[in-house]
Amino acid sequence: MPTLSMFFGIIIRMYYAPKEHNPPHIHVYYQDYKAIVNIDDCAIMDGELPPKQLRLVVAWIEIHKEELMADWNLCQNGERPFAIEPLK
Repeated sequence: MPTLSMFFGIIIRMYYAPKEHNPPHIHVYYQDYKAIVNIDDCAIMDGELPPKQLRLVVAWIEIHKEELMADWNLCQNGERPFAIEPLK
């Protein structure tokens, strides 16, 4: 699972197995926390994150939503997604 971005100790990844299950989502890792976050509405689908880190991830998703959806479409075809600029 390639890393799309890393910022403030948060790692964002996306599987690129063909036909990864919908809805479009990312896998977020922060210390011992893990979460799956929906790209469309930024809701946590599974797992948990501390509130501060969740706010950072939501801000990052909002800024890069188009790029994330483009990466999701690549992943649906079994292609490796592109890296995305970290939150600064």
